[in-house]
Amino acid sequence: MKRALITGITGQDGMYLGELLDRKGYEVYGLVRGQNNPKVAEVRDVLPNAKLLFGDLTDLGSLLRVMEIAAPEEVYNLGAISFVAHSWENAGMTTDVTGKGVLNMLEATRKLAGSDPASIRFYQASSSEMFGKVQEVPQKESTLLWPRSPYGVAKVFGHYMTINYRESYGMHASSGILFNHESPRRGIEFVTRKVTTAVARIKLGKQDSLTMGNLEASRDWGYAGDYVDAMWRMLQQPAADDYVIATGVTHTIRDLLDVAFAHIGITDWADYVSYDKQYERPAEVDLLIGDATKAKDVLGWEPTVDFTELITMMVDSDLELQRTADRD
Repeated sequence: MKRALITGITGQDGMYLGELLDRKGYEVYGLVRGQNNPKVAEVRDVLPNAKLLFGDLTDLGSLLRVMEIAAPEEVYNLGAISFVAHSWENAGMTTDVTGKGVLNMLEATRKLAGSDPASIRFYQASSSEMFGKVQEVPQKESTLLWPRSPYGVAKVFGHYMTINYRESYGMHASSGILFNHESPRRGIEFVTRKVTTAVARIKLGKQDSLTMGNLEASRDWGYAGDYVDAMWRMLQQPAADDYVIATGVTHTIRDLLDVAFAHIGITDWADYVSYDKQYERPAEVDLLIGDATKAKDVLGWEPTVDFTELITMMVDSDLELQRTADRD
């Protein structure tokens, strides 16, 4: 039985990855920050077989202890402060966790591996936000990085540190440059879930409207359940490398609103949506669209859920959540 450690197991990716590894017969360990973490109960419900260990990405000593207990053959570093808008308000903390936390995990992995640096395979969750002010369309592994947020800058640090540890120490360390990926488990603070929750509540008469920022921003949106499969595939390769994971199709926030509202029978949503400048980013990322040719050719990976299926899945889930709340 293989052993894997997932940092960020309380997030949508962590839970989907944990389910995938459990199905594949892994012994799954998850790193959780703080014993009073409100997501622990949900993780225990979704992943009853997972063993949760408590540590902090900013504390190398705690990570060394966790690594010794888990003794993993594969490490998936998904832990981060991942809400981009929040990173301007907390740039220091974002840097410590999302940036330096990667260095701490790499160092803990290297120390446990000892004289055989490649014996523990390491995955780093890089992000399309690293491309920021995009220098080429579509974006691929060799595209110049130009981050436009403290979050993006921190992810660039972690990405290059992963490459550096691979090249300096011979570690089997791969990075997945994942474009936006969503699911019913996405946090309510993210724009996709904000929209699908509001649409569900409007359908049920619980809410009259929603307020948005820039409707013209374009993103390459995929399904988180597909993207964790790509993570696993990377660590099964004989050599470590970096891969863009994306659908290759871009949609605007307007498209997101079109699909979500259409699913509840509203084709003209103009009267339901208002604008507020506070939801604009200080430095916007206008267009992200990924070229996942390398992932297709090397990993045999392709997305299975398209944009319309993804958004309707999320609306249906939020409708059920809202109805369940009424029953409770």
